[in-house]
Amino acid sequence: MTASTADLPAPPLSERVAEQLRQKITAGEFQPGQRLSEQALSDHLGISRNTLREVFRVLTKDGLLRHEPNRGVFVSVPSIAAIIDIYRVRRLIECQALAQAYPRHPAKKRMREAVEAALRAREAGDWLGVGTANMAFHMGIVQLADSERLNLLFAQVLAELRLAFGLLRDPEFLHAPYVDMNQSILVLTEAGDFARASSALNDYLVHSERIVLAVYARQLGDGTLGGGR
Repeated sequence: MTASTADLPAPPLSERVAEQLRQKITAGEFQPGQRLSEQALSDHLGISRNTLREVFRVLTKDGLLRHEPNRGVFVSVPSIAAIIDIYRVRRLIECQALAQAYPRHPAKKRMREAVEAALRAREAGDWLGVGTANMAFHMGIVQLADSERLNLLFAQVLAELRLAFGLLRDPEFLHAPYVDMNQSILVLTEAGDFARASSALNDYLVHSERIVLAVYARQLGDGTLGGGR
């Protein structure tokens, strides 16, 4: 017999706060290279600095933060190798989850809600909001696989991905083409044409990877890529 969710012990405070910060990174609230003030953040979160240091250790291990001796803690700037790896993982997880989806899976509703949120944000000119809705859409795709382990892994991947997106500094350029692409994939998914949806998603991810890497390489070349600020 398995324990119900209500019977499970609550995760430690440091883990809960780490997840909270991970979600903030995924929502684009922190920028690559941004220095984090230990005092300000501990005050804002209402936790001790010792607890915050444990949170920093967790997120540093995840690759989302980096510690520089005598300088402090900074939000990570993804490397080219990390971006390539993120997209490799995305293609393996997302395309497979979509190809093998159960036709009546409730995650399809979450995908639709994310597309509708992106359309509203686009209409309002809220491109960071479009980006957050895009994160939710892809999380919905992974949820089609019905694997809590994949959900947890992909939540970390999404946080790293948002940092990669933050390097572009032009959310409209980045997100505008993918609102309609997400909608097209949703239509195929709702029609039960999972093979075509998966193929379209693979092409989409290849295109997205090329855009992100091209901008990263250009900024690396002209010296505008993030550092502490």
